[in-house]
Amino acid sequence: QVQLVESGGGLVQPGGSLRLSCAASGSGLSANVMGWYRQAPGKQRELVALINRSGGTNYGDSVKGRFTISRDNAKNTVYLQMNSLKPEDTAVYFCYALRLGVGYWGQGTQVAVSS
Repeated sequence: QVQLVESGGGLVQPGGSLRLSCAASGSGLSANVMGWYRQAPGKQRELVALINRSGGTNYGDSVKGRFTISRDNAKNTVYLQMNSLKPEDTAVYFCYALRLGVGYWGQGTQVAVSS
């Protein structure tokens, strides 16, 4: 079993930055893949970014060049640095972890981009 606790969401103006964190606990083994998805009102959940234990990354097209994902394997924590934020980035951001073929989700953190 893996528990995921997100932090760092909030309200930011367009063009601003935020950094999300997600700490995984409850298991002696680190997750193979960790990352972030997001869901805006009335829309499907979509990929933001994923990172594996070796540092390989995968980004959603809408965030490439603006968001950067990283992880600290020793702390079982994944980070999402979000720059040049746009109103369309407004969504609930969910942390995700894949461990031994089982996916786990955090409860989500709200990010709102508005002037």
